[in-house]
Amino acid sequence: MIKHKYLILRRFTQIFLLFLYFGANAWGWNIIVGNLSSSLIFGVIPMSDPYAVLQMFVAGAIITTDIFVGILVALLFYSIIGGRAFCSWVCPINIVTDSANYIRRKFGFNQIQKKQPASRNMRYWVIAISLVISFAMGITAFEFISPISMVHRGVIFGFGFGFAAILVIFLFDLFVLKNGWCGHICPLGGFYSIVGKYSLIRVKHQEEKCTLCMKCKDVCPENQVLFMVGKSSEQVLSGECTNCARCIEVCDDDALNFSLRDLIAHKKQ
Repeated sequence: MIKHKYLILRRFTQIFLLFLYFGANAWGWNIIVGNLSSSLIFGVIPMSDPYAVLQMFVAGAIITTDIFVGILVALLFYSIIGGRAFCSWVCPINIVTDSANYIRRKFGFNQIQKKQPASRNMRYWVIAISLVISFAMGITAFEFISPISMVHRGVIFGFGFGFAAILVIFLFDLFVLKNGWCGHICPLGGFYSIVGKYSLIRVKHQEEKCTLCMKCKDVCPENQVLFMVGKSSEQVLSGECTNCARCIEVCDDDALNFSLRDLIAHKKQ
């Protein structure tokens, strides 16, 4: 069994998607064309970022049929596998923030900063503010300044501000706030946590196997979702879980694994 198989798969998926987007621009490939906000797969299947389209809508733009279909495809996909799987399996910024988090753990920065100076609910306020600004100014407010879009465009068309965005987020997560961008600020992550609230693929904790080593909480970018560790056997039902599987990989007790959502038990609760 490969110890870090999910991490390897995530990195492969993120880099391979960027390669396909680059190939569409450089060599005219027709596998996936566009960007992370709006794509066309094999020239037939549309994919649209629902949060970007929501900003367009409140800004006064007319939503065409292909964009609407793209929203439905994206919502169906991410509502089944877990909305924030986008953050850990697709978004290129995840590579930057995971790197900063790894260095924090490696050099003991997490022990220095005992208390997080910001609330994770901040990202939901950013969603609301971005929609208000979009409505007031007639622009897609977050897309206009999104480091995700900057980095994605940089990989495809050549880096400009993308390098600056990477550096700022890396240093912010490393020295200022643990999981600062993805875990506290990014409105796209907040939006997909809402989308994936009732998704089917979940991490399940088995309390009888747990030895309270807490390695899972140490590596988890959203460790508040693992509140049940060492306390009870249950599924991680929070939409804020990114399904990155890092908790599963570091658990030497096999107390954490992927499972399908227990719809009957959840209904009873």
